[in-house]
Amino acid sequence: MLQFRIQLDSDISASAQLFNQIRFAIATRQYPPGHRLPSTRQLATLTGLHRNTISKVYQQLEEDGLVESLVGSGIYVKPQGKNLSPILKEYPIANDLIQKTLDNLIKQSLSLSQIRELFLAEIDWRTRCAVKVFVTAPQGDLGVGELILENLEQSLAIPLELIPIEELEDILQTNVSATVVTNRYFIPEVETIARSKNIRVIPIDIYNFQAELAIIKNMPKDNRLGIVSLSTGILRTAELLVHSLRGDELLVMTAQTSDQSRLYSLVRAAHTIIADPISYPLVKKAILAVREHLMRIPELISSKNYIDENSIDLLKRELGI
Repeated sequence: MLQFRIQLDSDISASAQLFNQIRFAIATRQYPPGHRLPSTRQLATLTGLHRNTISKVYQQLEEDGLVESLVGSGIYVKPQGKNLSPILKEYPIANDLIQKTLDNLIKQSLSLSQIRELFLAEIDWRTRCAVKVFVTAPQGDLGVGELILENLEQSLAIPLELIPIEELEDILQTNVSATVVTNRYFIPEVETIARSKNIRVIPIDIYNFQAELAIIKNMPKDNRLGIVSLSTGILRTAELLVHSLRGDELLVMTAQTSDQSRLYSLVRAAHTIIADPISYPLVKKAILAVREHLMRIPELISSKNYIDENSIDLLKRELGI
């Protein structure tokens, strides 16, 4: 608790001394917005002033708009010096975070002009980075990059370019302001490349495939399950997941759409086929092509978006969309 010093032999009245000291404590944020002031009893004990005198000081502070009295709770410091803009009213947690960040930066001896310059420089850099966006994935599994690209182009409606990780360093040499987006699995390698170029890297999380896994859990024993994807990595992961869920109860077949022979064999044998959104129409076309030779038409299921919706929302905010 702050110590207020009242000089009884001063020409300035005791109430004015206390008023000025509390006002100074508020202005210097020793009493920050929302802080509860001492009760009149506490302050009377500390200063030796009569409680009626302290009540009049608090009343004057409230009339001046510095504090507010909440019945049954106490006297609290009010936010000063600005009217909240509509966006800050809409996001009060963000407003509190901004206030605390500014306070901490000021405590680090930065001026408001310096803080403004820092914030504007960061915003300007992120804005420039958003102009050019690269999607990257390993050359050996460029299919996963195609899935990311397709998903983001539909969701973001901005131009994107797919670059193999192996070529990323050369591309970034001539693109000093860019953003690189990739699956979180590839982040360590991508950040190593981008760090020296001061390029922003944003990781994305994949869709959890809970709906598809629920279908697999409920499949009858000895069902022949086909999985089709552009990505070899997804196919490997899918096989492991199915085996962990069902063991040897299901016969699992996988194929990339680029492997026509394997794809047609899968279509002829499978009871159920799960395909990524890009592969789905190609699998449907393959089923139609061999339909006359099929004993039964396989059930064809399209998985949802490859990228988790939260990652897309975060990416939109990061890119200012």
